[in-house]
Amino acid sequence: MGGGRSGRALFGTDGVRGVANRDLTPELALALGRAVGSRLAPGARVLVGRDTRLSGPMLEAALAAGLASAGVEVLLGGVLPTPAIAELVGAAGAAAGAVISASHNPFPDNGIKLFGPDGFKLPDGEEELVERAMEEAGPRPEGAGLGHVASWPEGRARYLDSLLERLPVDLSGMRLAVDCANGATAVTAPEALRRLGAEVDVLAAEPDGVNINDGCGSTHLTSIAAAVQAGGHDLGLAFDGDGDRVLAVDGQGRPVDGDQILAICALAMRRAGTLANDAVVTTTMTNLGFRRAMKAAGITVRWTDVGDRYVLAEMRARGDVLGGEQSGHVINLLHGPTGDGLAAAIQLLGALRETGETLAEAGAIVVRSPQLLLNIRVADRTALAGATAVWDEVTAFEDELGEEGRVVVRASGTEPLVRVMVEAPEAGSCEHWARRIAAVVERELGAGPPA
Repeated sequence: MGGGRSGRALFGTDGVRGVANRDLTPELALALGRAVGSRLAPGARVLVGRDTRLSGPMLEAALAAGLASAGVEVLLGGVLPTPAIAELVGAAGAAAGAVISASHNPFPDNGIKLFGPDGFKLPDGEEELVERAMEEAGPRPEGAGLGHVASWPEGRARYLDSLLERLPVDLSGMRLAVDCANGATAVTAPEALRRLGAEVDVLAAEPDGVNINDGCGSTHLTSIAAAVQAGGHDLGLAFDGDGDRVLAVDGQGRPVDGDQILAICALAMRRAGTLANDAVVTTTMTNLGFRRAMKAAGITVRWTDVGDRYVLAEMRARGDVLGGEQSGHVINLLHGPTGDGLAAAIQLLGALRETGETLAEAGAIVVRSPQLLLNIRVADRTALAGATAVWDEVTAFEDELGEEGRVVVRASGTEPLVRVMVEAPEAGSCEHWARRIAAVVERELGAGPPA
């Protein structure tokens, strides 16, 4: 069971996020840029990237202005996936990185994620210091002390070259359908997969500022499933708007989720001797079938709260190198400091090439327990912790099913949602309890605005 975002006013579980020009305004981006700049040495460098949202250039300009006004040099990488910025911070000689994106959220939303000089997302403590700095005057350099803003167009090529050097997988003969969600992977994924030898048919790679994640990408697998079935592809890959997630469909168009992708990658790394501690880190949303599959293979599964930042923190604390979420967010520290959908896709394809299995055959390693996830739009997600009636329903579920079932109720860290996930031995029981608990959530927290 989990709650929503932390007690911090600005930063949620994945940076600052909200509706662009309402919650996340240019004024806020400017102030955030000044605050980040105030914590860096004069003349330090910050690398900034963004996804394809209409509000991206507006917020990019404001953030860059704030950084420059604090005496910081700003490099604009343009449209790039989040993992590219995380990796390129070091290559650019930058003291920090920033990505303007709301990931898988609908296009009116946007966000700002911050990275340290090592490419890892800023820890909670550092984000809190940045938030405090927004309330202070900070430096006001003049003349030659001002920062300057410049484009850095070579970032894309440097990221792709580095990625393909680390993952030199031969994909010759593979036919792939690839859905770029009209997002940031439109500028990286097709080229990378073709350079590895795959035949690639591309969907949703014509961003116009408003079509990111719109009926496409990892949150909408219908299009990629239909394309694979119609085109006779070996499989399909679907990224999210900022490219830190990937989901797949097999040759019959059937979904293959993050649990299955993570399991396939874990087994491949175990065979190669690169799975540190013979362990993998997942969240409470991961299906129990994943744990059973890993146990059978002799791989330890560690559990965290929902959110890639918690997965990563556990990995770093334990010295593990592989972790991820059912949503398709896979972190492999051998290939980068954050979740990288393209890297995970290439690793997945490499595992299939190694064993000669189809994706359907490899994915069958995870025999899923019946599981249902409901997203309930609510008026006040912060009231979940005190909603006694909701937790009474959870207790009733646990009393009835005991160790045969599992329920997770948590507030989203990025949207006005409460997520209810139920696992049970039978699909009917799973749906009954999920909808029963969801009804109480909506009654107690109020119906939220329409999507």
